[in-house]
Amino acid sequence: MENKGNLLDSYGREHNYLRISITEHCNLRCSYCMPEEGIALTPKPHLMTAEEIVFIAQTFVGLGVTKIRLTGGEPLVRKDAKTILQKLGQLGVDLSLTTNGILVPDFIPTFKEAGIHPINISIDSLVKEKFNRITRRNYFDTVLENMTLLLREGFKVRLNVVLIKDFNDNEILDFIRLTKTENLKIRFIEFMPFNGNHWDKSKLVSYAEIMDTIQTEYALSEIERLTDAPNDTAKNFKIASYTGSFAIISSVTNPFCSTCNRIRLTADGKLKNCLFSNSETPLLPTLRKGDSILPLLQHNLQSKKAVRAGMDDDLKFQNPELFSQNRSMIAIGG
Repeated sequence: MENKGNLLDSYGREHNYLRISITEHCNLRCSYCMPEEGIALTPKPHLMTAEEIVFIAQTFVGLGVTKIRLTGGEPLVRKDAKTILQKLGQLGVDLSLTTNGILVPDFIPTFKEAGIHPINISIDSLVKEKFNRITRRNYFDTVLENMTLLLREGFKVRLNVVLIKDFNDNEILDFIRLTKTENLKIRFIEFMPFNGNHWDKSKLVSYAEIMDTIQTEYALSEIERLTDAPNDTAKNFKIASYTGSFAIISSVTNPFCSTCNRIRLTADGKLKNCLFSNSETPLLPTLRKGDSILPLLQHNLQSKKAVRAGMDDDLKFQNPELFSQNRSMIAIGG
């Protein structure tokens, strides 16, 4: 293992959080994540094996990574997902997972064995018809049942809600009410631009608009501002008398790039130093030749831009010629 603390970019930001996509496959077809026509899936020989995922993760841990999150696609559809979770659980890091919740019951023992906390569930509507429309599938009841199961089994559960104007922005208060008696964290996420998701700023529900909506039902004195964790992407709150909490991730209107500590590994073994970057560093060719990947990691981090892959103003961020060069969200891993 290498010395810890080596994952610095040219702006002095230390990267101790690795997000690993272990598959491009998913059993949902969410419109903001996947183009309607789907994506061209990477052939299996070009995807990371379980052994390669664990080796790369071990390399990053040796360089100072203390937190790993598994994403997809839907990570639990991968046939060897349990093996990957078990092996990563032995690395002594804060291991977490983002899932759509459909396959959760079969993984409860594995989650506990691997020490996974928390578990993020992506759910964008509490209305069955709307859920089915945005996911293009019919798993609403299953997801709610499995959310309850995770809470009953003692897991920390966070619900990820991508807000889209005139679609689910009228459900903000309904999601907040879930936290009255349940120890849930609701995470409202501003709609972000990726290839094929038909983004434009008119569909954005901003941080300010979310807070304005919440204040239609709750007085300012009832809305507690919680202390954010270091490098947190979210601004955290709770209603004073409620059990759970809520947060807002404002990647569009109030980016948190100055404290970014994240680096992403795609299912086909490429490093992305920013969610919005179209620049990637392939690791598998070098790894499979038996050569060190350390120079690639350092080069990737040194090329990281100060703000959102160089889209440092609103005009650039709204330019489809720029964000359409990036992958679809399902092929990035969130």
